[in-house]
Amino acid sequence: MQKEKLRNARKVKGITQQQIADIIATDVSNYSRKESGDVSIRKDEWEKIARFLDVPVEDIYEEEEARQINNFENNTNSNNIGTVSGNYYCNIPEFLLENQRDYIEHLKKENQRLQEEIKALKNQ
Repeated sequence: MQKEKLRNARKVKGITQQQIADIIATDVSNYSRKESGDVSIRKDEWEKIARFLDVPVEDIYEEEEARQINNFENNTNSNNIGTVSGNYYCNIPEFLLENQRDYIEHLKKENQRLQEEIKALKNQ
């Protein structure tokens, strides 16, 4: 379900998706999926976005649709593991995948920061 209230509030304020993505520490493509309803927005992210937009959470919040995502079509096993074109796929809850994506993004930023710190120390 698209987050129309969020999208409208963001556009009224003249804020880009990139700016919101920066606030919640994710990339713009992931934020776009959140705004379009493909990826859920966590409670803490709703709060950060509302503060950034200077609006109450209630003005932008919209319920998430409950849905199950199947990453494969020919699952014949009882363990939720299937194969498509020789690749293995599992039904992993979206919130776990999202958490891992966020953590990877955090690690990328931390890696960049440390590389810059090393470079600065070498130049001293």
